[in-house]
Amino acid sequence: MAIITIKTSMDHAPRMIETLQGYFLIATPQMPDPRFAGKVVYLCAHNDEGAMGLVVNEPISDISLGDVFASAEISVPPGVLPSVYQGGPVEVANAFFLYSSEYRAQHFLEVSKTVHLSSDPQLLYDLASGQGPKNLLVALGYSGWGPGQLEAELTVDGWLTLPADDEIIFHTPDNLRWQKAALRHGIDIALFGDVVGSA
Repeated sequence: MAIITIKTSMDHAPRMIETLQGYFLIATPQMPDPRFAGKVVYLCAHNDEGAMGLVVNEPISDISLGDVFASAEISVPPGVLPSVYQGGPVEVANAFFLYSSEYRAQHFLEVSKTVHLSSDPQLLYDLASGQGPKNLLVALGYSGWGPGQLEAELTVDGWLTLPADDEIIFHTPDNLRWQKAALRHGIDIALFGDVVGSA
């Protein structure tokens, strides 16, 4: 993990924290916010300005990727299209694309060496012409935290932080992502609170 420097509001001396960019936030059974119960958030950015991520296991039942193409007035490509996910409660009318890094968007954020994030609509045009990324997750909205907010949440029992896995994001059934994201690291998330307890 890269090390970043942030300044606390209590004093002006910088303190070192580890960035969780490219990590999963996995909601524990003790998650106090019902919006995130049973959710897996892929953290796309985490720095001194806050954090931003996408929920990767909440498909939207009444909106399809075909609807997204139609709203952008782009021809819908043939074949089965991936689900659209509720990425979080912020900017829910905007689409965000997580995709494998062999595809190069003009404007993107490198989350990891293998996964990029973009909201560039050109990706939809490339998908329609068969030139899109091999792996793709489309989300409406995102999850965001202000400076220091996520760090404060991590001091309670609501989140488990673990290195992300592309297989979980792109190739694991939605209903299994919450448990498998933790099982990759030998943790049964359903029993997490009972086993770990409160320190």
